[in-house]
Amino acid sequence: MMTSARTLSEEPLAGTGDHPTTDVGPLSDMVGYALRRAQLAVFDSVIKNFAVLDLRPAQYSVLTMLRHAPGLKQSEIAAALGIQRANFVVLFDGLERRGLAERRQSASDRRSHALHLTKQGQEVLTRADAIEQAFEKKVDAILGPGGRSQLIAMLHRLAAEA
Repeated sequence: MMTSARTLSEEPLAGTGDHPTTDVGPLSDMVGYALRRAQLAVFDSVIKNFAVLDLRPAQYSVLTMLRHAPGLKQSEIAAALGIQRANFVVLFDGLERRGLAERRQSASDRRSHALHLTKQGQEVLTRADAIEQAFEKKVDAILGPGGRSQLIAMLHRLAAEA
């Protein structure tokens, strides 16, 4: 059963406990507003789920990138994730202090550092992956058969062409 965007804006956001009390009028039918509300609901759930690991969504993204492509530079990961460079340095410093990631001298450029997961970082990431997979199953159930892949495809298309 399809639900209109207007109806969705009047329903509580999953995981947020947020019950909008003000009619937002035409905003409820705007893509940007609907995306932002969905993003807030998703991030709230992910933040709550990752709290047991003291991990935030951006930190999870960085650790995932380090596993996927070890040895990248700070600037490469920051650009890939859309994180401002100054914010990325602070974020990575925190991961390094916790022993989850490390900077190593780059083999190709002595002026830069290659970023890597540590053994402890891999262990935390494995636990976080299990939490994320459970959340993805919940999203699949909410969106119904084929909904997740359609949503991902539409979001990629929107990001590439908007």
